[in-house]
Amino acid sequence: MMTATGKSVSPDGISTLLSIPKPESPTDFPEIILKVTNLEPKGKSYGFDASDGKMKIKAIFSSRLSSEILSGNIQNMSLIRVLDYTVNEIPSKSEKFLIITKCEVVSPEHEELIKDEVKQEDSEMGMLSKKPKLENEVNSENIKEAKGIFLKPKQEIVSKSAAQIIHEQHGNMAPSARMAMTRRVHPLVSLNPYQGNWTIKVRVTSKGNMRTYKNARGEGCVFNVELTDGDGTQIQATMFNEAAKKFYDRFELGKVYYISKGTLRVANKQFKTVQNDYEMTLNENSEVEEASDEAACIPETKFKFVPIDQLGPYVNSKDLVDVIGIVQSVSPTMSIRRKSNNETVPKRDIVVADETKKTVVVSLWNDLATTVGQELHDIADKSPVVAIKSLKVGDFQGISLSTLGKSIVQVNPVISESKKLRNWYDSEGKETSMASVGSGLSPSTKSGGRSMYSDRVCLAHITSNPSLGEDKLLLDDFNWLICLIESGQLSLVQPAFFSIRAYISFIKPDQSMWYRACKTCNKKMTDALGGGYWCEGCQKNDAECSLRYIMVVKVSDGSGEGWVSSFNEEAEKIIGCSADELDLLKSQMGEENSYQLKLKEATWTPHLFRVSVSQNEYNNEKRQRITVRATAPVDFAAESKFLLEEISKMRASQ
Repeated sequence: MMTATGKSVSPDGISTLLSIPKPESPTDFPEIILKVTNLEPKGKSYGFDASDGKMKIKAIFSSRLSSEILSGNIQNMSLIRVLDYTVNEIPSKSEKFLIITKCEVVSPEHEELIKDEVKQEDSEMGMLSKKPKLENEVNSENIKEAKGIFLKPKQEIVSKSAAQIIHEQHGNMAPSARMAMTRRVHPLVSLNPYQGNWTIKVRVTSKGNMRTYKNARGEGCVFNVELTDGDGTQIQATMFNEAAKKFYDRFELGKVYYISKGTLRVANKQFKTVQNDYEMTLNENSEVEEASDEAACIPETKFKFVPIDQLGPYVNSKDLVDVIGIVQSVSPTMSIRRKSNNETVPKRDIVVADETKKTVVVSLWNDLATTVGQELHDIADKSPVVAIKSLKVGDFQGISLSTLGKSIVQVNPVISESKKLRNWYDSEGKETSMASVGSGLSPSTKSGGRSMYSDRVCLAHITSNPSLGEDKLLLDDFNWLICLIESGQLSLVQPAFFSIRAYISFIKPDQSMWYRACKTCNKKMTDALGGGYWCEGCQKNDAECSLRYIMVVKVSDGSGEGWVSSFNEEAEKIIGCSADELDLLKSQMGEENSYQLKLKEATWTPHLFRVSVSQNEYNNEKRQRITVRATAPVDFAAESKFLLEEISKMRASQ
């Protein structure tokens, strides 16, 4: 490596590098000289802060330059001329990262001196015994004439190379830490599919369950993990068959590992779960070693919480959400039987609330239902705080949440959001009336839920379009989504959502308007031997049950009419009483039929409906199904404002 003298840092050098992130040749950019500061080992490579006097940028030397650092040619405060480089972006931090792949040393080691400090040094040297001047010694008179900041070689007596510093650090470290220093650890942001050998140091921030699959090549198993490095960059790693069996027990959630001998490919944007352009595959020859003494430098699980009252836009979206809330209730464990293979999957529902004074049902599946779900059941009376990462938002009972194989549940986490929520609940939340986010969707858009005025259409738009609701759902976590589908919480075909304003025009009085439901889980109950009722979900007998609506009504507007299905919460708003109360009216005998009168009172009343449109198959024939997801009375002031806005849009488009 050639050494030159008489050079200084290039003003605006970093700005030039950022404007040309990946030059094809050294002639694509001018001469750029940068100063090396905060040089420190990063495994077998070395990271530093590159400075041009105006700006700084995080940087790392290519491993090919490590020998120059160990030999002392490149040291802290060295000046280097950049010959080849790459600028990458850290997606999780929106920062740039400079990778130096080729450079030459302009000056091995320098320090900045101020004019006053130079004078003081000269006076101190005058007090020392006289020594013969060397021809290349700097003339003190010339130094005194210098102005401002300049560069001067350091005295050899105080100079230490990076190799010496690292050697001293090694001596003070524990054996495991010394071993870690000898590794060449790459930041995740620097990896690409064309690199050779690399080693990363990462924390397992999410671990999926082992899943089985069957295709034309046979059966197999697969699982994946999400990994996070010290910079907060994430990547998903997938293992198949032998590799899955080898590493499934080795990877533990929250622990830090050294990983090498893996491969990268461009991530499938439809299925990727982290912000990274690449995804990793580990095979049976890959190396995974726990870094027990290196955990402190890797960040823990990070949450991006969505308030409960703002879950509406995420319904049936491929985006997953994180939620934190106070546990209001915990159901017993239920067994859901898969129709595909007749296997049973444990499930447990919890109800959580937050500062928005809204509640939502969260379904815990499989191990989460039996482990952390049981823990929550045991301490439910203490109203614990629960933080859950990676939840699927469905439209069951308006809005509901379900865990997936990659979901993480933390009970009473030690984070600022948990402390804030606990203080709110203890001070006022206990006495606050809570409402379900699914049944309490507001006609206004302020709550963040779906508005009764968004996607407004007339009934004819729905009934005249038989193909509505045929969009397929992307299955990125197959086994768990199958559980949701078979339990009725998610449909393989995504419904279309609309808002309508319509009248209830007819309610069939002789239809089966309700079913006998378990008071614990709301599942259907059947007559039990010896009396009482049997709940398949809770697997227990009960002496009592409740009635819940499941009814069909005809609605009409100016364009036409159609039949819609309505379930308990929304049906209660339509009828004006509970199913138990309506059943009592039906059983009463008299000259005036109170049951018929109650149904008649519910007709020809205007409502705002949020509906979903899906396709059902009956006797090999597809039929359109319209389901009421939310109901609200007409606010005539808001309705008038909406109509005026629609008129203005029509005029503007003419």
